[in-house]
Amino acid sequence: MAADIFPRKKPANSSSSTVQQYHQQNLSNNNLIPAPNWQGLYPTIRERYIYCDEIDLAADTVLATLYAAKKYIVPHLARACVNFLETSLSAKNACVLLSQSCLFEEPDLTQRCWEVIDAQAELALKSEGFCDIDFQTLESILRRETLNAKEIVVFEAALNWAEVECQRQDLALSIENKRKVLGKALYLIRIPTMALDDFANGAAQSGVLTLNETNDIFLWYTAAKKPELQFVSKARKGLVPQRCHRFQSCAYRSNQWRYRGRCDSIQFAVDKRVFIAGFGLYGSSCGSAEYSAKIELKRQGVVLGQNLSKYFSDGSSSTFPVWFEYPVQIEPDTFYTASVILDGNELSYFGQEGMTEVQCGKVTVQFQCSSDSTNGTGVQGGQIPELIFYA
Repeated sequence: MAADIFPRKKPANSSSSTVQQYHQQNLSNNNLIPAPNWQGLYPTIRERYIYCDEIDLAADTVLATLYAAKKYIVPHLARACVNFLETSLSAKNACVLLSQSCLFEEPDLTQRCWEVIDAQAELALKSEGFCDIDFQTLESILRRETLNAKEIVVFEAALNWAEVECQRQDLALSIENKRKVLGKALYLIRIPTMALDDFANGAAQSGVLTLNETNDIFLWYTAAKKPELQFVSKARKGLVPQRCHRFQSCAYRSNQWRYRGRCDSIQFAVDKRVFIAGFGLYGSSCGSAEYSAKIELKRQGVVLGQNLSKYFSDGSSSTFPVWFEYPVQIEPDTFYTASVILDGNELSYFGQEGMTEVQCGKVTVQFQCSSDSTNGTGVQGGQIPELIFYA
């Protein structure tokens, strides 16, 4: 029986094995998850999983359980741990889970982590978990071409990590030591691609750069003959947003589409995890006009993202993007509510011949009417013609 075999299974014994790497890194780096208590964890796995076929995972023990499953070669339990981590993945823990997924050699989980980090880069970089990653993971994130973040945010996150790393190494919190722990990773930050204001008011005054580096970067911004820099001077590509357009045509009629503080709303669901970055909205049908837009994204009545901004429409039937401050993670097979309250020229374009299902790249989006809509928008027609997302 499996219960008889399990206690006799030997842990992986190769010097390059995943579990030995995990154990060694936990001994040498305070910034990783503490090594688990095998005296307590082993009988739990044996009794619940081997004898009862019961898997009881929790956020604070799942990594230790995954370690045990790898160590004692229990593949079904390891898969359950990875599935648990994938479903609980968010910008808050993506960086830490990235380091662990690489260590445990779980490529699917690694890919999921990168999807979250790329799309919600600024949230991930500002999270407490970012400061807990190891140096190798830091380098891989700073090298990332598809990070969807301003470079000043990347710079500030690296300095935050360096401050915590100084504490881990019992070093004084000085500028010199922050630069020391960052080492060559500092040059992976694409400082010359920052907006000039961000550089002048942030990086240039941080003290981390030498006077020569600061001077050369200022010259790089302004001089015709640019100096050679150790920093990468090519901006990151970031992610290209996709647009899901739900109407087959649009129209306008006198006195047809008015706002007056009422809400336009639609429900949608996707079949794959995506990150909603904003909505495409129609504008005035009577020439150029400016609109104030309050956009909102909810799930079961809970607000996940909202923003108040303005956009300018040029009088055409084009859609105009309005963005959330940060992209919002959307899970598959669950309906979310997209809403907007507009203030501006009341005569605007509106969508017609709406579709209940739209294929957008590899993502299928379903639409249904929302009870929050008090201004006439529904599946067949109205506002919110586009969902703008990363996938």
